[in-house]
Amino acid sequence: MAIEVDLSGSVVLVTGGVRGVGAGISRVFLDAGAHVVTCARRPPQAPISGAAGTAEFLPCDVRDADAVRELIEAVVARHGRLDHVVNNAGGAPFAPTATASPNYHDKIVQLNLMAPLWVSREANNIMQQQRDGGSIVMISSVSGHRPSPASAAYGAAKAGLDSLVTSLAVEWAPKVRLNSVIVGMVRTESSHLHYGDEAGIAAVADTVPLRRLATPEDIGRCAAFLASPLAGYVTGGSLLVHGGGERPAFLDAATAGNVETAGH
Repeated sequence: MAIEVDLSGSVVLVTGGVRGVGAGISRVFLDAGAHVVTCARRPPQAPISGAAGTAEFLPCDVRDADAVRELIEAVVARHGRLDHVVNNAGGAPFAPTATASPNYHDKIVQLNLMAPLWVSREANNIMQQQRDGGSIVMISSVSGHRPSPASAAYGAAKAGLDSLVTSLAVEWAPKVRLNSVIVGMVRTESSHLHYGDEAGIAAVADTVPLRRLATPEDIGRCAAFLASPLAGYVTGGSLLVHGGGERPAFLDAATAGNVETAGH
């Protein structure tokens, strides 16, 4: 029997859903039959479409709690409900911690931790009143679970985001489920800014056990699963989506041929 994610008729908000990973998430939810509302500070350069049509866009700076409240009110006023939220908006440029400004660190934490909290809180207020409740998926990062040099505030914020999921899953149950997708390296239109030219991207991909970077749709399919009834008994969880992680450096440095089985 084929088991497919079917979100037909549901209303989904994807923050930062207009490019990169967010656009991939939006397309997957559209293909699953959902009506998708995206938000960002600037509109998409091209329409984001899927099987269920084209994503709707509403402008919002999710770091602004008042703007977030108005965003959620607008979604509910237009569609009468809000079934799922994917908190995808986030990120951080390379910036050595010792020299980056206090304002830089503050904005990184605002975007990657406080903004998902503001969106989730407003969404929860709606979902608690709905017969079937709702679900919230946080797009987190492996940076919150390993050293994150030159993006330390980002890594700390993502670690905080995963902690937030476990707490809110308890607070807001049984009506609202919360889970996080812990994302590894993804190939997007901005990959060259992080990994360099095609040779650099290929070299980075070769460090991943699955020998490739994720696609935005890889992340979208995992988010759609967590939002769907297929994950109806999953809350407070974290799904690792990193292609097997990173090969330990000692495996390449060691001279013993059986290093992978030695020690504990």
